[in-house]
Amino acid sequence: MDCFDGDLFDPDADFDQWDRTRPHRHQSAAICFLTMRLKDSIPKSVILDWHRQRVDFLRRNGVHVDRDWKAGYLELSPDQQQQFDKRFSRQRETTLDSCLGACDLANPIASEVVAQSFAKFHGDRYWLGDFVIMPNHVHLLVAFRSNEIAKSQPGGWMRYTARQINQLTERTGSLWFPEPFDHLVRNEDQLEYLRAYIRDNPTKAHIEEGRFLYRASGGRF
Repeated sequence: MDCFDGDLFDPDADFDQWDRTRPHRHQSAAICFLTMRLKDSIPKSVILDWHRQRVDFLRRNGVHVDRDWKAGYLELSPDQQQQFDKRFSRQRETTLDSCLGACDLANPIASEVVAQSFAKFHGDRYWLGDFVIMPNHVHLLVAFRSNEIAKSQPGGWMRYTARQINQLTERTGSLWFPEPFDHLVRNEDQLEYLRAYIRDNPTKAHIEEGRFLYRASGGRF
């Protein structure tokens, strides 16, 4: 893969933020850690249980909420927020690594479609870094050239790959959960941690060879 280029996020510089588009925050050329998951990777029953657990935690710590646990979180003390984060921050990753759902991306035909889609506009619309395609989700590092590209490209990847995978594997129906998770990388230590996380994800999740696709960037790192 060609050299990956991108900048670390500068919270003191200008950036755009959107409520209904992912990435929800972007700064031109800033390196973004993006997670895209398949629609059936986390059942609705699991998400509802997560919500109940969070609401219960808040109530037991003196915060009374009904539905909006995120607003209640802000009423916690710093120590309570730290306890909350420690308990709940890894739920999504742990659940994804348990490989729930049909795991359509374990099919090498499907994973190669996704990899080729990522590579198509590398160096043009964005700079592509390390990525791993797991059976039911994808982690990648990417730096979009502009805020407009950041708003449109993840959806473009998902629409294109869904059509191709459905055609090539004779599956039907929606493939991706429509809202990726995103995080702008703030420092070199965090970048190295995320690179290692991407590299080691298959091993830690006990995914055998042939059911994942990992590619590292070159040059910058």
